[in-house]
This record gives sequence, C-alpha cells and structure tokens, in this order.
Amino acid sequence: MNMKKSKYWRNLLGFSVGMLALGVFYIILRISFDGAQNYAHPARSQQAPEDNPAQHGVAYQNIELFTSDGIWLSAWYTSPENGALILVAHGYGVSRSAEIHALFARNGYGVLSWDARAHGESGGDLCTWGVDEVQDVVAALAFALKQTEVEHVGAYGQSMGAVVLILAAAEFPQIEALIADSAFPAIEEMLERLVYVPVLRPFVRFFAQLETGLAADELRPLDVVGTISPRPVLFIQGEADATIPADSVVRLYMASGEPRALWTEPGVGHVGMYDAFPYEFERRVIAFFDQYLLGRK
Repeated sequence: MNMKKSKYWRNLLGFSVGMLALGVFYIILRISFDGAQNYAHPARSQQAPEDNPAQHGVAYQNIELFTSDGIWLSAWYTSPENGALILVAHGYGVSRSAEIHALFARNGYGVLSWDARAHGESGGDLCTWGVDEVQDVVAALAFALKQTEVEHVGAYGQSMGAVVLILAAAEFPQIEALIADSAFPAIEEMLERLVYVPVLRPFVRFFAQLETGLAADELRPLDVVGTISPRPVLFIQGEADATIPADSVVRLYMASGEPRALWTEPGVGHVGMYDAFPYEFERRVIAFFDQYLLGRK
C-alpha cells in the first residue's frame, strides 16, 4: 500500500513539474511573440497639424511618395536655393521633424523629409528596422532626382534612419554625402539591448524573422559602410547613449573609408546632439554639406 502511495505521489509530482514547465515555456513564447510583434509594428507618433516647416518660417509642399513594393509615404518637400537637397530620415517609433527640416532649409538647402513606412502618416504596418525601409529612400531619391532645381543630393538620418541611409548610400552613389546620427552597427546587438532576459532572445529573433521574413544578418550596416567611400560620411553619437551600444559610432567610423569625420560629446544621449548643442550642430552639419555638396571650404 505504501509503495502504491509513493508511486502515486511521484507521478503527481512529475505531472505537476511537467505542467509547470509547459506553463513557463508558454509564458516565454507569449512574451517573445508579443515583443516581436511590438518591434515590427511600432505605435505611431504623429505631428500636430500645426507642427510643420511653416511653423519655423519655411515654405514647403505636402507630397506623397510611392515605393516599389506599394507603400505610400507622406512627405514634406522644400525646393533648394543652392542646387543641393538633403534627404532626412527619422528614427524608430517617431516621425519626421519639422525642426530638422527647417534647419537645412534656412541654410538654402532643399529638403525632403518623410514618415517611414509604418510610422507617422505613411502607409504600411510592418517595420523591418532598416531593410525594407531602403525602398522608402529609393522613392525619395527618385523624386529628388526628378526635380530640375536639384543638382546634388546629400542625406541625414537619425538612429534607424541613419541605418537605412547607410544601407541605401552603399547601394546608390547618387547620395553624394551622408551624416549618420546615432546609427547601430548590427540588429543582433540591438536585440541584446532590447531583450533584457537572455532566454527570450532566440525566441524573439525567431518570431521577428517569422513576422518580417528577414534574418538578422540582413541588417548589418557595419558590413557595408566601408563601400560608401570615396563619398564622405560624418558620424555622430553622444557618449551617454544608452539606446545603442556605446561604441557604435567608433566601430562604424573605423569600418568606413575616407573621407570621414567623427563627432562625439560626453553626457549626450541617443540622438541628443542637436538638443544639447543646437548652434554647434547646425554649424557642423551645414559646413559638412557645404564642403562636400557645394565645394565650399
């Protein structure tokens, strides 16, 4: 009788442990699935109707861009006074900046700022953190090159936007000069920062790849940034950046070719250089484009 009871309790314990393990595994899968979904479908951030370049004294047009995979993008266009245009790409989870648009425009540059797919007022609901977003840049670049007043094209991107522009510039030499502000070197490194619990990472990666159809090795700006040379790149990152790896800018800079430039500052967070040093930021980025797009020293 005692042996039967002992076997019963052993079986019950084994069943309970098994059910607990299944429950924990389900929780891990559910958290990982939800996380991948959230990363691939970011909550939209939109401007207030009055938040546009006109608020900063800059004339502009509302235009729509259409990508080769059928996504329409909401954009602002300001024609250049100096023959050069800057493509402006924002970061993940935000939308185009009227203030940054106006910064370039008031210095005589044409500007094309757009909401990336699945962001702001643009179409699409899937974000791939840079891979498919290259098609957004292609659509913007095609529009820019059709404008008779545009003779030269440069690009400025923040965070994910900087990654997208690195990938695009590596492929399209029509982008003659690039400023990459707070770009990450590889998506797998971002996964490690975004997913704090190591056991969740392979599952989040699996569900993210299932959702987007993209593998992690398809998004490594570190591997292609060197092919932009001999076109110039200015790399910017605050030394207190806690969103991407702290050494991101140095690694991208070291992997790039000449001509290249690097600007870092202590105490500055992710995409924080403009807010921390607005006048120095404007001086540096305009001087960079003046030199490499307009031939001014």
